Amino acid sequence: MVDLAPAAGGLPVLSESEHRAQLRRAVVASTIGTTIEWYDFFLYSIVTGLVFAKLFFPHSDPLVGTLEAFGIYAVGFIARPVGAAIFGHFGDRIGRKATLIATLMLMGIATFLVGLVPTYASVGIWGAIILTILRFIQGVGVGGEWGGSVLLSMEWARTNQHRGFIASWPQWGVPAGLFISNLIVLIFSAIAGDAFLTWGWRVPFLLSIVLVAIGLWIRLGILETPVFQRLLNEKRIEKAPMIEVFRRQPGEIFLSAFARMGEQAPFYIFTAFVFSYGVNTLHVSRDFLLIAVLVAAVVSFFTVPFAGHLSDRFGRKRIYILGAAVTAVFGWIYFAMLNTVVPFWVFLAVVLSLIPHDLMYGPQAALIAESFTPRLRYSGASIGYQLASIIAGGPAPLIAAALFAAYRSPWPIAIFISVCGVISVVAAALLKDYTNKDIHDEYDDTVIVKRAV
Repeated sequence: MVDLAPAAGGLPVLSESEHRAQLRRAVVASTIGTTIEWYDFFLYSIVTGLVFAKLFFPHSDPLVGTLEAFGIYAVGFIARPVGAAIFGHFGDRIGRKATLIATLMLMGIATFLVGLVPTYASVGIWGAIILTILRFIQGVGVGGEWGGSVLLSMEWARTNQHRGFIASWPQWGVPAGLFISNLIVLIFSAIAGDAFLTWGWRVPFLLSIVLVAIGLWIRLGILETPVFQRLLNEKRIEKAPMIEVFRRQPGEIFLSAFARMGEQAPFYIFTAFVFSYGVNTLHVSRDFLLIAVLVAAVVSFFTVPFAGHLSDRFGRKRIYILGAAVTAVFGWIYFAMLNTVVPFWVFLAVVLSLIPHDLMYGPQAALIAESFTPRLRYSGASIGYQLASIIAGGPAPLIAAALFAAYRSPWPIAIFISVCGVISVVAAALLKDYTNKDIHDEYDDTVIVKRAV
């Protein structure tokens, strides 16, 4: 039985076995939760390139329709900092657990409703408007999810030696969500055949409600993190944590955002834009690309936690900078292989594309979250992480589509990927490395203001 009475320092009294059990539950809850959230988010990404331009912008030129569809796609990324601000505030005020339950419900309901949106043929432009609103709500949910999931895992870790590995498991939810979403689309693409554009694309969105129910059941069974419990018992809860983190740690926020440029922008080119480019320009089979992305996601099942482990041994910044540098070069190799239109090389390009990303994504959770003091950590980590959605992830497929429309060549896109990689190298180099430091106490006790909740 767990004794929740606070001990010295404001922590619940847990035996070693009870603490390990809670750590396991927190990691599982975070990983499954992020898997569900990213399934929802990636499902939209996949269907955007395959379906939405045809169903919601049918009177546009195919390339213009793709640009319009990716414009709605980008709305979800614009919403993510909004979600980070809202849920970061509550995550630092009322706790990690309660906030994560709210984000999962918000994301799940919005995704379910996407499967019910009428097309242009039924309601005209209103279909695209409804889709935009739901995409915004999705983005708000994802914006609040990441920070809480990482902290729920990382703040249960007692040792510094394995924090990168532990924090990488919520990141594992990205390839898992990518895999499941691609697999479900592939299955219903095969089942529905020519009717995929009619009803087949809707079923994966409707099924998400089942996953949300599973995720809620798991998250309701975990305890609050010891770090937040200590802050609560010692009355160190900030009244306005989002304002406070911008006042005290603005550098960490913006460096976190820029450090993600080389990870996030190429990722959405490799997993979203590739469908419109591959199918419409290279005339590669839709299902062939889906299978290739599935295999890439399976590779990431191993490379993401392995990169987190490497960051524990060699330091967050070293592994992160290595991944950013490789990404800066890989964009050129990627498009060279795609443009051969030889199935083997196209398949290999897609499968290899996520490995440089994973070298950054594995250590990224710990690198960013460790940069912020505990009482402001949910707000700071969330907003730093999600600001990249405005400058990197959201615009990336749109920029790629616009560059290709302007130059009819993928090489300007490769230049864009290289620039993003270089920006990440510089930003990561400027962040402090807390790999082997204690993150449970305030970083600078001289600036602590103890405030009543």
